[in-house]
Amino acid sequence: MASVAQWVEGARPRTLPNAIAPVIAGTGAGAWLDGAVWWKALLALVVAVAMIIGVNYANDYSDGIRGTDDVRAGPLRLVGSRLATPRSVLTAAVTSFGVAAAAGLALAIVSQPWLIVVGGVCIAGAWLYTGGSKPYGYLGLGEVAVFVFFGLVAVLGTQFTQAGRVDWVGLALAAGIGSLSSAVLVANNLRDIPTDKEAEKITLAVRLGDVRTRLLYQGLLAVPLLMTLLLTIATPWCAFGLVAAPLGWRAAQPVRTGGLGRDLIPVLRDTGLTMLVWSVAVSLALWLGSGH
Repeated sequence: MASVAQWVEGARPRTLPNAIAPVIAGTGAGAWLDGAVWWKALLALVVAVAMIIGVNYANDYSDGIRGTDDVRAGPLRLVGSRLATPRSVLTAAVTSFGVAAAAGLALAIVSQPWLIVVGGVCIAGAWLYTGGSKPYGYLGLGEVAVFVFFGLVAVLGTQFTQAGRVDWVGLALAAGIGSLSSAVLVANNLRDIPTDKEAEKITLAVRLGDVRTRLLYQGLLAVPLLMTLLLTIATPWCAFGLVAAPLGWRAAQPVRTGGLGRDLIPVLRDTGLTMLVWSVAVSLALWLGSGH
């Protein structure tokens, strides 16, 4: 039986920045439009955190029953390591999605009811990443989905539910966050290329190969820096976003130098930290630039 600590590790807490940063960025974009609402931000945060925990447990379950995680260099997987039954991990995933759905329903009711449909699509996308008969994560589409759901939908959705509209500032933030979120998955899949090939999990990294995957990761890491420069058009305060550059450089170091296997695990942590720092810095800049 898995311990509490192992269940926590199975939830993959290193991926939490992928959930937290979009809400921070979306709230900053809402503040730029004089529409930030703290309690709506908290509801959006509950949705995002519950969703990513649900995604992680769902992936653990789906990959585990397929045998994809039987040989693995990355963080603990509960089903693959036989520490928890598939049914218990599936229950954890469904429970997490239920929490996300409840918070999302409340947020949609006080914002726009049509957002309920968006929430349903997000949950379906989370499950079908590695679940179902033809998971799109096995077809090289995982990074695209992460960019859409944890970038565009999460950031612009947070901005919209607070300010009632979106703008180019929110879109720039969404592009930066989406790229960093995708970079986390690229780094994860880069590490798993050998085992994914063996398990016939054809991720984008498997399709591109080692060298081009490393170039893709570094290109994605450059996007928020470009968005920082673009956002200075809105307010020069957004230059604060450049404080994340040293973290990004550190995150990319093992990728640039040919690190393999467990050497790439810190990349996930450091990319997540880069995303958090960038989202906080730029959101604070937008709040200051809006005259608050």
